[in-house]
Amino acid sequence: MTAPAGTARPTAFRTCASYDELVARVRAGEFGPDPADRRIDVAFSTRQAVRHEGRGTGYRNEVLSLRLGGVVGSCSVEPGALPDDAIDDCVGADVALLLGHPLPPVRVAALDAYLMHVTPHVPENGARPVHLAAGSSLDRSRARAKAVVELLDVPAGANVLVVGVVNSLLEALRTRGLRYVACDLKGGRTEWGEAVATDALAETARCDALLVSGMTLGNGTFEPLRRHALAHGKQLVMFAQTGSAVLPRFLGHGVSAVCAEPYPFFWLDGGPGTVHRYGGPGPEGER
Repeated sequence: MTAPAGTARPTAFRTCASYDELVARVRAGEFGPDPADRRIDVAFSTRQAVRHEGRGTGYRNEVLSLRLGGVVGSCSVEPGALPDDAIDDCVGADVALLLGHPLPPVRVAALDAYLMHVTPHVPENGARPVHLAAGSSLDRSRARAKAVVELLDVPAGANVLVVGVVNSLLEALRTRGLRYVACDLKGGRTEWGEAVATDALAETARCDALLVSGMTLGNGTFEPLRRHALAHGKQLVMFAQTGSAVLPRFLGHGVSAVCAEPYPFFWLDGGPGTVHRYGGPGPEGER
């Protein structure tokens, strides 16, 4: 198994021991230009409902996205939870101001946009691109799931805590002979009728590794999961539409690998796309 704390990364790519430390260092200008000098050009939300062909269940997504120059930072929210005036707050505002916004999703999206601006997803920063072919929403969901699950370096039969239920991810785990505990704040049941737990931290003790949505950044559940993985030496693999440029900053500090997926996301159209993997099995060890 790959040791979570041993993730290789370029020495120029600065990492942080906690989310609060990262925000403080960004505010202090340690990662690039003063965030007070960078303003958000465009703010928008994306809402979608999906039920893939052949699937018995569906889901809805809502994402807040902020454009800073040529990049977009994003944070998923529970559908309907984002006030309409949040977008008005963001347009024309400087990043430093938004890092202190009362709404966590705004703070996360602003941080993501800034870090995407100063440290894009390129090989020089440790990113390994993975091509997603054009296809149906289900085809592309499965391709993304394969790219994510390949970052887990655990034997068949291991038990994986999945935080943020995506049925294609569960399907990919089943294909590899891995067991899982599905967890999501919304509860409910998986495509296969399994009950979905609602308290992720309460399920960690019986799991060998963690596969966690970046959405945990916006709802405040990321840090407890990161600390658990670090304290117990467990792999923590993040799949990140939310905070795709934020989460690689915690490699070696509880996060063992990240599949980063910046806007536009795979579900927005049927054309080809790219996700970026950090950490996990290297080029020689990729399956």
